[in-house]
Amino acid sequence: MFCYQCQETAFGTGCVFKGVCGKQPATAHLMDLLLFTLKGVGAVASVLNDNHIEIPETADKVIVDGLFSTITNANFDNDSIAEKITRALECKRQLIAMAKDNNLTVPDLEAVALEVAPEDYEQKGREVGVLKEADENARSLKELTMYGLKGMAAYYEHAARLGDTDRNIIRFMERALAKTADPATPGNELLDLVMETGRYGVDVMALLDKANCETFGQPEATHVNIGVGTKPGILISGHDLGDIEELLEQTQGTGIDVYTHGEMLPAHYYPKLKKYSNLVGNYGNAWWKQKEEFSHFNGPIVFTTNCIVPPLPNANYKDRVFTANSTGYPGWKHIASDAKGHKDFSEVIEMARHCQAPEAIEQGEIIGGFAHNQVTALADKVVEAVKSGAIRKFVVMSGCDGRMKSRNYYTDFAEALPKDVVILTSGCAKYKYNKLNLGDINGIPRVLDAGQCNDSYSWVVVALKLKEIFGVESVNQLPIVFNIAWYEQKAVIVLLALLSLGIKNIHIGPTLPAFVSPAVLKVLQEQFGLGTITTVDEDIKTMIS
Repeated sequence: MFCYQCQETAFGTGCVFKGVCGKQPATAHLMDLLLFTLKGVGAVASVLNDNHIEIPETADKVIVDGLFSTITNANFDNDSIAEKITRALECKRQLIAMAKDNNLTVPDLEAVALEVAPEDYEQKGREVGVLKEADENARSLKELTMYGLKGMAAYYEHAARLGDTDRNIIRFMERALAKTADPATPGNELLDLVMETGRYGVDVMALLDKANCETFGQPEATHVNIGVGTKPGILISGHDLGDIEELLEQTQGTGIDVYTHGEMLPAHYYPKLKKYSNLVGNYGNAWWKQKEEFSHFNGPIVFTTNCIVPPLPNANYKDRVFTANSTGYPGWKHIASDAKGHKDFSEVIEMARHCQAPEAIEQGEIIGGFAHNQVTALADKVVEAVKSGAIRKFVVMSGCDGRMKSRNYYTDFAEALPKDVVILTSGCAKYKYNKLNLGDINGIPRVLDAGQCNDSYSWVVVALKLKEIFGVESVNQLPIVFNIAWYEQKAVIVLLALLSLGIKNIHIGPTLPAFVSPAVLKVLQEQFGLGTITTVDEDIKTMIS
């Protein structure tokens, strides 16, 4: 196998024996075949799009679900991935038939012509992986696009489940897949494609923001309990707010409490979800601590999206974990959606009835809910604090958390920041500092948490609003700097989105992506000033002073 899509990839170059995430070689090969097949789907779909022939919605779902399921820590179930390959092949055949019925010629590409029997899926996957592209720079640009598409698919799926879709985003995804499938696509077009991926990344985050806010209300500043109650509980992890709403609805009046975990914490910030009295708190920290923390929860656990850490063989919780949507793990029960997209959590609820209440692993509360609407409401206060000098600078510290000890840098950085600096955060990176007592500035908390990783869009909206208020020509002239932690592919689409908006001098860490070749990195450095972290003291001098 060869995989280098996440920040923790082995030796900073690539996983070849087994994924650091826990992904087995067979799973990696199946995922490679699924992605290669999706490129063929995209290539044929692009021909139909160019000729204004309507494509079935099932093709949209095949592409979005297939891309999402290959994100790091999302799906470890070989049977599930193989089933997605079969659906993708069937979808491609259907699209080819539509093209022929309309006298259209499909592209002469290996990904389009590919046919493979289920028993040969794994072997074929060995032949069509990342290293199939021999040119290092072309491979780097293609993988940058593919990882951006994976993040885009994740955000699109969440929005679509709430009823918000955009065919223009899907058409772009199909066109991007087609270009990455074609070995003749020139390097300048691949670089343009990377930037275009970022522009559509902005669109998809705006789409999801609209879907979340119209469905659940505008996020508002909220104090969230991190202790436990005395009733049995269900722990829900991941990012899908539609799932937690259904779970809250179905557990009302059952005597069972619902706790959020990891990236589901921001569910507490939405008015429509806050109204449920059975939503009692957030349990634990970022995804990578789940092996230890889940063992103390006692009740069932539901994964709605990625961030699964394979449990140890003797883990006391491994028989009470459920997956949903694009996620999967061997032996875990999968909760499928019905024809209308709804899920039945009755099996989870019944299991919870027979479980003990969670064990407390901490107590107290944390505050969040500072998405763009809430921050805009504080605009006068914020502007006055900036003009008076009470706030010297804002540091966007969005992104991902992870296992590496080097990530303690972000805790140390937050603690070492001058007291007149405000942290703008989103994503699970916040768990490195959202429980520190960093105080406030004139009543404005020094850590403003917008929500999930997709809510990094809020900081784009806030920056554009401040640009308007202060009358400057560019966001780069504002007292805002970006120190982003990354781990997986949703962070990639956020980064590409920021670059597409012309935001410069972004620092990312704890390391630069292995999939960015030296030549491509040089272009990003020259055009955008992209860099990595160094030491806390040096970075504070560079970014703040």
